[in-house]
Order: sequence, then structure tokens, then C-alpha cells
Amino acid sequence: MGCSKNLVDSEKLATQLHASGFKFVFDRFDTKAKTVIINTCGFIGDAKEESINTILEFAQAKTDGKIKHLYVFGCLSERYKDDVVKEIPEADAVFGANNLEEILAGLKADYKKELVGERLISTPSHYAYLKISEGCDRSCAFCAIPLMRGRHTSVPMEHLLKEAEYLAKNGVKELMLIAQELSSYGLDLYKEKKLAELVAKLSDIEGIKRIRLHYAFPFNFPDDVLPLMRERANVARYLDIPLQHISDNVLKRMRRGHTQESTKKLIEKIRAEVPGIALRTTLLVGFPGETDADFQELKQFVTETRFDRLGVFTYSEEEGTHGAANYKDDVPEKVKQARKDEIMQIQEKISLELNHAKVDSIQDVLIDSETDEFYVGRSEFDSPEVDNDVLIQRSAGELKIGEMYKVKIINANEFDLLGELL
Repeated sequence: MGCSKNLVDSEKLATQLHASGFKFVFDRFDTKAKTVIINTCGFIGDAKEESINTILEFAQAKTDGKIKHLYVFGCLSERYKDDVVKEIPEADAVFGANNLEEILAGLKADYKKELVGERLISTPSHYAYLKISEGCDRSCAFCAIPLMRGRHTSVPMEHLLKEAEYLAKNGVKELMLIAQELSSYGLDLYKEKKLAELVAKLSDIEGIKRIRLHYAFPFNFPDDVLPLMRERANVARYLDIPLQHISDNVLKRMRRGHTQESTKKLIEKIRAEVPGIALRTTLLVGFPGETDADFQELKQFVTETRFDRLGVFTYSEEEGTHGAANYKDDVPEKVKQARKDEIMQIQEKISLELNHAKVDSIQDVLIDSETDEFYVGRSEFDSPEVDNDVLIQRSAGELKIGEMYKVKIINANEFDLLGELL
């Protein structure tokens, strides 16, 4: 359940289980497995509800005799372990989020240190996520991640390079760097930010055709990564930089550390240093104390900044956070949803205009999948599942999944580009 960081955790668990002789599948809808392991998400209300419903679904399956064993781990059970144990006795065992060795012991499997750096992936074989750190030292008022994942802990660079080399040798062409926030990579281990050095070394690995950066915190952003995006062909001109808001009133209450002025200066700097870069951001509406005036500022900012990609969450109060302890959740749910819808309507118009501007351009497109009518791929400006697809008619010829092709964009809508093979 949940984010790509959870996906990596599941893949690492599967790698260990495979080495201990287990057979496994990642798809719960296509399996006759008798043991089910659920990796839960506890980030926001909707995600928690989805995780709980999934646990209950398989608890019933165990009661009905369809499965024999049920194990639960991840963020939700890290935060609410006692509640899960009490309310869902069908679970054979409930673990936290960072207990790989404990989970393996519960499944009577041995933890094998020699597997560090190796990974079985659940994504298509030509791309993979590379988690470069765990946890977060930020104190954003709305976020419970530090309560579940702990303090920021960087993965040693030599481990990441070994893992990336292993993935490349096994056919991975695109690496997506993920963390709770990339900007602080290396501070705990090396006493200085090392994201740029890591990206440069990953870029030198044979077989890696594209590197993509997700979740870079805007405060104290590591500027030295920008020249790599500009100068290295296999470092995508793409940056996921969650901003959450633009009103100084809201940013201060959120405890974000950046201001409207610093945010705008950073965006200007990024676009000046990396011409043509695609910027993705995430916004949060309905935070306690967000006024109509604050929201109007946010709408104007979205309209003027013209992000290439944008997502919006509505605020949900998370117990244990600064926001829950200090602010009343005073924005009605209907208002939150209306504000989210307004922002997305603005962004949909922007996305259509930006996509139309790509018509007649030539893109390097990595083919991810195929349908009866189209090959489905992505340019350097698009991440899997959350961004645009590039669609190429099957009649163009036989293309190989996982290969990169030169494609001319011939048409576009809000969410997809139509291309023809050159």
C-alpha cells in the first residue's frame, strides 16, 4: 500500500524471502498464495482507511479458510500496532516499518547480509526506484512521517552504487531517486549534502540511461545538482519539489521553513540554470487557518508559475503532529474539496497548453507497456503512473518494451501525448 518508498521495502523483503526458498507474487488479484503480507500506509486519512480495509479483507479471507497466514507491517502498523493487534486478531503477527529482520524471523526466514545491494523489483524490468534515505528531520506541522519512519538516515553511498550497478546489470535503464526528502542526503553520514555527488556517480554507471529526482525539499535545496541536470544526458531535466503552499501565513503555520519570496526565487533559479526543466509539485489545501485570501494567493501562484505537473491533497488532522496539537481543524471538508478542485481545474488548463506546446518536438521515449492499439511510453519529463504517457500507434512497427526511441509529438491532450516513431 502507499508510496514508492513502501514499494522498495516490499521488494527488499521479497528478495530476502526468495533467497530463503519462498515463492511469491506482488499482485493480490492474481494469486493462490496461502500466506499474505500487507505493507501498510499511514500517511493521511484516506491511505489509512485503504490499508485498514485491505487488512480486514484478508482477515475475512483467513476466517473463510481461503488463506492460512496473514502478516501486517509498514507505516500504519508502526504507528498503531497495539490497535491492529487488538482489533484484528486474525493477523498472525504485526510488525513496524523498519523491522526487516524481525519480519523475516516471524516468517522463519533468515536475513542474509550478502544480499545487501541486490533487489527483485515489482516494476517493469527497465525501471526501478532507488531509496537513498529513510525518515525525516523536518518538523512540518501536518506530517506524521517522522513519527512512523524516524529521523533522517542516509543510505551509505557505496551501498547505493552497488545496488544501482546490480539493477543496471539486470536490465534497469531508468532510476528514480526517492526519499522522504532528497535535499538532506548525506548530512548525517558525511556532515555535508551529497546529493550531487551521488547523482554524478550514478550517472557514470554503464547502462543507466535516465536518472530522475523525486521529493526534493525546497528549504536549503542543493543547488549543485542543477548543473548535472543541465549537462548530463542521462540526468532528466525533471524535479519533484513539494511546496505545499505559497501564502506566508500558511507556510509559517505549517513550519515549512521557506517563504513565498524564497520559493519564487528558487523556482526562478532552477528554471534559469536548467532550461526546459519539468517541475512537479504537491500542494496542501485546507490547512488550519487557511483563509480565502491565502487560497487566492495560492491560485494566483499556480496560474503564474505554470507547473508542468501538480497534485493537490486536502488536509487531514494527524494525531501526534504539531498541527493536531496546536490548531483547530477549522476549514470545512466541503471547502477543502472545493479548493482542491479549483486548483486542479487551473492546472488542467495549464497542462493542456504545455502539452500542445510540445507538438512537433522530438522526444526520447522509453516504452513501458503496450495495449491493443498503442505502445505506451514516457519522455524524460514524465515519471511512471503520475505523469503523462506518450502513445505511439501499434501500426508504427514492432517496438520493444524497455527500449528508448526517438519520437515526434504530433498531438496532445491534458494528460497524454500522441507520437510517431522516427
